[in-house]
Amino acid sequence: MAGSTIDHLISLTVFLAALLLFISLFNNMLQTAILYQRHKYLATKCSDLLDNMLLTPGIPANWSKLNVNPVGFGLQDPEFTQYQLSPFSLMRLQYSPGEPIYYRGTNQWYSNITLEFGDFLLVSSAKALNYSYVAKLLGINNTYGFQLTLTPIVDVKITETRAGEPLTIDVMVTGKSFPLANAEVSYCFLKVITQGSQSPPAYQISYGSAYTNENGVATLSFSGVNSGDAYTLIACARLSGLVGVGFHQRVTGYQNYVIPFVESIEDGRVILAHSYDVHNFDSPESAVFFNATFIHMSEDFTFHIMENYQEIAGNVNYSKSQYANITLPLEPGILVVTYQSNNEYGVVLMPWGLSSMAFPVIFGGNPANQEWVATDTRQVLVDKIAYEAKLALWSLEGYGVIG
Repeated sequence: MAGSTIDHLISLTVFLAALLLFISLFNNMLQTAILYQRHKYLATKCSDLLDNMLLTPGIPANWSKLNVNPVGFGLQDPEFTQYQLSPFSLMRLQYSPGEPIYYRGTNQWYSNITLEFGDFLLVSSAKALNYSYVAKLLGINNTYGFQLTLTPIVDVKITETRAGEPLTIDVMVTGKSFPLANAEVSYCFLKVITQGSQSPPAYQISYGSAYTNENGVATLSFSGVNSGDAYTLIACARLSGLVGVGFHQRVTGYQNYVIPFVESIEDGRVILAHSYDVHNFDSPESAVFFNATFIHMSEDFTFHIMENYQEIAGNVNYSKSQYANITLPLEPGILVVTYQSNNEYGVVLMPWGLSSMAFPVIFGGNPANQEWVATDTRQVLVDKIAYEAKLALWSLEGYGVIG
């Protein structure tokens, strides 16, 4: 009798242990299934959200060119359909990587994209949309985090191979890590002409075209350019519907120069400030004299100076709250400013409409260290320039499998 009772107790213990083990395994499988469904839903949400950003212009539709904040967020160019984005909407985003810049002349902060010396996009933070505001417009604040990146598909890299005379430059055109052979390269070459230390510099401008070889390289040569001359080269490369832009400058000084700030897209207002007023250097050598012009790319992908937007000359001084005002048209292009201060002279470029110089975009939060991040991509056009748009989306709830 005792042996039978012991057998029953052992059987019951084994049964309970097996039942607990089964429940544990079932619970783990159930959590994994729920997590899979959440990840699947997150991926669907990411795709829908990306299309919502790219296929709607926002409310109002032309908010990118107005001094108002939208009440509905979208990046599509209202004049087009499909995946064609507004270059001015992208200008008004508060970008993630660049540190904001403070300019004491206006007592304002500016959203900052600076690729390298002389290539600026500084937009008044009062006119830029920050991450939290856009998340509220999208209806995902406190629920999801996101990061939107736009990367040019065609990379146009310009390298000086001979300082002069003659000046020789290689233009390398690549797609997604492979060269684009037989791509047509249209270019605009601008050489700075000095006119004395107390006068705005002039410039000499020329245009041309070439084709890349089997390695994706087009070699350009310019006579009359010496090793000590300042210049800029802007190139547009295209092949089979893919279009990209590249640029390169050579300057003779890095201390006294002008820095452009976008004050108002609606009014087309850009101001030029003395570099010492921005970087807080000890004491400048002199005022900076400048000569500005506006270059745009036509429908045949060639560059031209826009009429009535050239030979805008003047000077800016340090520590006098003095800056120069320039008015630009409400169409994409590149503001080109030649400058001179004593023996320092060079060229500063600023895109008017983000795609004019194929600037990249990184907007939103940081997906690093997130438990799960869904991504989706689209190929888009931003004023003829080909970009890849990528959205990363993650949940702010925090969830995982509990063993």
